[in-house]
Amino acid sequence: MRAVFGVLSLLVVVAIVGVLVKKQLGGGSAAEQSDPAATSGAVVRPTGTPQQQVQQVQKAVEAGMQQARPMPDDK
Repeated sequence: MRAVFGVLSLLVVVAIVGVLVKKQLGGGSAAEQSDPAATSGAVVRPTGTPQQQVQQVQKAVEAGMQQARPMPDDK
């Protein structure tokens, strides 16, 4: 009897994990998948050559590094 409950509970857990994985991987309807901007917010399209894209990323990282970090209050 204990083995039957163990197997049944294992099947329930596998089913729940399967549903969650399907949701995470975008297993929604075809209408949701046809417009990714509607489900995931703004989609950034790369522009320019790959070299220009690398330069844009480098500039963005450098700009982020130049910003001052807020200092904690010593209380």
